[in-house]
Amino acid sequence: MDSKIISSGLLCIGLLGGAAILGYQLDSGIRGFKDADRVVTVKGLSEKEVKANHVIWPLSFKETGDDLSKVYDQLEIKQGLVLKYLKEGGLNPDEITIAAPKVKDMLADYYGSQRPPFRYIITQVITISSNKVDLVRKLDESQRDLLKAGVALTTDYSYMTNYTYTGLNDIKPEMIEAATKNAKQAALKFAADSGSTLGKIKRANQGVFSITNRDENSPFIKNVRVVTTVEYYLKD
Repeated sequence: MDSKIISSGLLCIGLLGGAAILGYQLDSGIRGFKDADRVVTVKGLSEKEVKANHVIWPLSFKETGDDLSKVYDQLEIKQGLVLKYLKEGGLNPDEITIAAPKVKDMLADYYGSQRPPFRYIITQVITISSNKVDLVRKLDESQRDLLKAGVALTTDYSYMTNYTYTGLNDIKPEMIEAATKNAKQAALKFAADSGSTLGKIKRANQGVFSITNRDENSPFIKNVRVVTTVEYYLKD
C-alpha cells in the first residue's frame, strides 16, 4: 500500500514538473512570437545631382522650291556648311550621323483653291551622338554662326536634344548605403519614441532608381533618386 502511495506521489510530481516545463516552453514561445511579430517598416531616401554624360542632338534644316534638282543642290550646300561647323567645333566624324533626306511634294495632296507657294520641301536631319556634353551645348548655343552662313535650324519637337546619364552603376553602392542609413535613423527614432529597442532587419527592399531632369531649363543636370524599404524587428 505504501509503495503505491509513493508511486502515485512520484507520478504527480512528474506530471507537475512536465506541466511546469511545458508551461515555460509555451510562455517562451509566446514571448518569442510576440517579439517576432513586433516590427517597424521604414523608408530611406537618397538623392544625388549628377551631370549628363551623353547627349543626342538632332539638327534639322529644310530647303524649298519648285525644281526638285535645284532644291536638293541647295540642301547639299547647307549640309556641307553644317558639317563644317560641327567638325570645326570639335566633333569627330564617328559622332555625326546623316539621315536620308525626306522629300514632301506639296502638290501631291493639294486639294484647295490656293496653290502652295512652292512644290517641294526637303528636310535633312544630322544627328550628333557624343559624350562631349559641354561641347555640344556650346555648339547648340552658337547657332547664330550657322544663321550667318544661311542655315536656319528648324524647331521641331520630333528632333529634341536628349541628355542622359549612363554612370548609374558607379554611384549605386554609395546611394543604397546612404538610403539604408537614412532608413535606420528613422527606425531608431521610432523605437526610442515607442520605448523599444531596434532589432535585426527582417526584410529589405532596395527600391527602384529613377533619373529625371533637375528642372525644365537644365535637362543636362539629372536628379538620381532611390527609396529603400526596410523592416526591423522591435524588442522590449
